[in-house]
Amino acid sequence: MSSLHAHPSHSHPILTDLPSLPHSNIDWELIIIDDASPDGTQTIAKQLMSLYNPPSPSPPRILLKPRTGKLGLGTAYVHGLQFATGNYVVIMDADFSHHPSALPRFIALQKQGNYDIVTGTRYAGKGAGVYGWDLKRKMVSRGANLLADTVLRPGVSDLTGSYRLYKKEVLEKVIRSTTSKGYTFQMEMMVRAKAMGCSVAECPIEFVDRVFGESKLGECVSVIVM
Repeated sequence: MSSLHAHPSHSHPILTDLPSLPHSNIDWELIIIDDASPDGTQTIAKQLMSLYNPPSPSPPRILLKPRTGKLGLGTAYVHGLQFATGNYVVIMDADFSHHPSALPRFIALQKQGNYDIVTGTRYAGKGAGVYGWDLKRKMVSRGANLLADTVLRPGVSDLTGSYRLYKKEVLEKVIRSTTSKGYTFQMEMMVRAKAMGCSVAECPIEFVDRVFGESKLGECVSVIVM
C-alpha cells in the first residue's frame, strides 16, 4: 500500500475525481484534513464516505479529520500522516493544477530506482511545462528557482513545486527536521532531504493554473493513502 498526500488550495475537484480510483489498480485511502474551510469540503467528504467506505469491519477508504482553524501547512501534513497506513505519500494540489493522471508515472519511476522521493518538475524533461500563467508569473517562478538553486544547491530543477511522492518513513524523518510553517515548507523539506542523503528523481509534469476555486493557502489538506 502506498500514500498520496494532497494539499489542496481547493479540494472539491480531487474529491469528486474519486470514482476513477477504484479502477486504477491502486490500493488507496483518502484522509481529508480540513481547517474549517467555508467551501463545503466537509459536506462533500461525508457524502463520499457514505458512497465509498466499505461496510464494517473493513477499514474505511475515506477518513475526515477536520481541525478547528488555519493551523499551517506543515502541521496539517503531520496531522494527516498519523492516520496514514500506506508506505508512500504523494503531496499534490487538489485543484487539478497537479493532475492525478501523472501519478502512474511517479509510481513507475519510484519503483524503477527505489527512490526515496520523486518530485514533479515544470522546468526539465520532455512534457514539462506551465500553462495558464502570464509571462511575469513565469519569470517570477523561474527566478525563484534559479535563486534557490544558486544559494541552496538542492540539485532539483523545481524546488518551489509541491507535486511529490515520498517514502512514508522518509517524509516523517524530513518533516521532523523542518521548521518552516508556510509554503516555504516544501522548499525546506527538499533541501533537508538532499542534505540527509535521500535519493531523488524528477518526473516532468504539465502544471496548469488553478482550474477550480480561489487560493486559500493552508486551509485544507487531503491525504490519499494507497
